[in-house]
Amino acid sequence: MAKILILGAGSMGTAFSFPCSDNNHQVSVVGTHLENDFIDKINSLKKHPTLDCDIPKNVNFYKNEKLKEIVDKKIDLIAVAVISKGIEWASIELSKVLKNNIPILILTKGLSINNNDYEILAHKMERILKNNGIKETNITGAGGPCLAKGLANKTHTYVVYANKNVDTAKQIKKLVSTKYYHVSVTNDLIGVEICAAIKNIFSMAIGSTKNLNTAAGLIQQSINEMIFFTEKLNGKKETVSGLAGIADLYVSADGGRNSKMGKYLGEGMTFKEAKKTKMPNDTIEGADLVFEIGSKIKKDFDNKSLPLMISVIDSICNNKILN
Repeated sequence: MAKILILGAGSMGTAFSFPCSDNNHQVSVVGTHLENDFIDKINSLKKHPTLDCDIPKNVNFYKNEKLKEIVDKKIDLIAVAVISKGIEWASIELSKVLKNNIPILILTKGLSINNNDYEILAHKMERILKNNGIKETNITGAGGPCLAKGLANKTHTYVVYANKNVDTAKQIKKLVSTKYYHVSVTNDLIGVEICAAIKNIFSMAIGSTKNLNTAAGLIQQSINEMIFFTEKLNGKKETVSGLAGIADLYVSADGGRNSKMGKYLGEGMTFKEAKKTKMPNDTIEGADLVFEIGSKIKKDFDNKSLPLMISVIDSICNNKILN
């Protein structure tokens, strides 16, 4: 039995607790500083309000103030399941309590900019931890199609863990794999994290049409551009063809929040209008990513190399009708 800390009490953090629990691990889910009321609600109902599922008996939910106390109990694995905007906060909070090189698994998907260069979230966390005194880090990134409700209901789910030291990814795989949670491993950390992030942009483009013929063409163009972009950032082409790329794109384009936003854009609404009137309380990961890296992409690439991605960037950043 291992001790696993999950940072983030949202849908994905809670869903990840199910395979951990089914492997008889002791699981502590610690909420962010914004989730105190949510934690109280979960502990009162013994259910997760968003997932509408009972909490496993060996999974306990705590407020953020308990983070140090839990880490001091010799944690074997930390899984980070905050939104992409929360990675900096999570890194700083962990830097206050880490005392040894505990393996970290980032379930969050995103891409950032640092010093005018693209930065995957694993490298961002590593940089912040080191800047705050944590000299040794061991961070694994997760990719692949994993909808929280499906995982919580124990449907067959296939993901990929990536670490330059693939043995670490294999060790985490052994900890959390079940008959329904299937983990592959790779050393292409950059490729997995890039695909996991940018597929959200392409999901909006694919979701913008109801016509299957058109959608099929958009899927092919999305894959072409994902390969081009991933290789330019030193990821591997074959990663785009795997779970982190095509498979995750399929799931996201078939009905996630990014695809839903794409539907409204395809109907002729601007992003601001759709966000305000249709999805005011939803986090649109693809749009957040566009605001984060869109301007740099337009400086680094032209319409010939990334026409679909740039069309989505123009629509969101300039609040224009999607072309």
